[in-house]
Amino acid sequence: KLRVTSDPDGSSVMLDGQRVILLCSNDYLGLARHPALEQAASSAMKQYGFGSGASRLVSGNSPLHQELEERIALFKGTEAALLFNSGYAANTGIIPAVASTGDVVLSDSLNHASIIDGCRMSKAQVHVYRHRDMDHVEDYLKNAAYARRKLIVTDGVFSMDGDIAPLPELVRLAEQYGAMLMVDDAHATGVFGRGGKGTVEHFNLEGRVHIQMGTLGKALGSFGAYVAGSRSLIDYLINSARSFIFSTALPPALCAASIAALDIVEQEPELRNRLWKVRARLAEGLTSIGIDTKGSETPIITIMTGDARGAMSVSSLLLEAGIFAPAIRPPTVPEGTSRIRTTVTALHSAADIDAVISAFSRLKQEGYLPDGPDRG
Repeated sequence: KLRVTSDPDGSSVMLDGQRVILLCSNDYLGLARHPALEQAASSAMKQYGFGSGASRLVSGNSPLHQELEERIALFKGTEAALLFNSGYAANTGIIPAVASTGDVVLSDSLNHASIIDGCRMSKAQVHVYRHRDMDHVEDYLKNAAYARRKLIVTDGVFSMDGDIAPLPELVRLAEQYGAMLMVDDAHATGVFGRGGKGTVEHFNLEGRVHIQMGTLGKALGSFGAYVAGSRSLIDYLINSARSFIFSTALPPALCAASIAALDIVEQEPELRNRLWKVRARLAEGLTSIGIDTKGSETPIITIMTGDARGAMSVSSLLLEAGIFAPAIRPPTVPEGTSRIRTTVTALHSAADIDAVISAFSRLKQEGYLPDGPDRG
């Protein structure tokens, strides 16, 4: 069911009349309530109003849309960029535009639903490879010599497990077999890399990934999505990505907020450093009490419960303890892999994280959570 939250401050929200620690937000850097974003959006509304009034290809293309695209391209180190109204709209627009009849698409088995749906909407032959299994990817590529075009698509950070795609190996295979590579950096933009530019920067692969997609509504605290790549790719998508062509443009105020957020990401690396310190405190604390974090390398840390009923019970007990961490269960994840998916932000305090660890420790002692690896 839909839960109404109010009065967010980056680390907590009001829920059912109770202030609770927010352990499920994607506002990784705490920018959603940042004064710079609020001021930028307010100023833009005074100048442009709120709604854009039309699609970009009609009359909805404001100077702020173009400025944001130029800023994203500069940020990502690409020739150009293009805005979409959401991550879902981006993936379901990009993939069918670049892959069609006669093409082959290879998709990681744990890719986001928007990637899965984008693959389904294309008319290409789609092969789902085992999660992060590069031998499986290569087997498919070896047998796809007939394809007009080959596209490998992967999340940079996998949203349900918190692990990272093996991009260096994927780049190598793409180059070896003449495939295009698309990376969805929704959960990595602003978080990974020296400058917060995502997993491509994290692995020093600049210039070797053909299509970089990401969102503006997670670490950047705004709303919308983008694709970054070559000028020819962007020009092609402007004229072929149906979710771009047939959508009213993002409000200019959102573009202004996103520009302000990019400024903060570039000028205030301490926010990103703080996020990683918070993440380390939670991961180390959970491991110390015997909870398996399932190989998470990111601010997304998953605690498996197995069945859906167990996940619901744990979520309810956490809420009683003042912690909002909803259960993730089928059909979002496969049967038998229900979980509590925790996410931290740069605004969580040490006391917040210690309270979370204490709550999980009690639940483990009471038998609500399975045993993790041997701490010895």
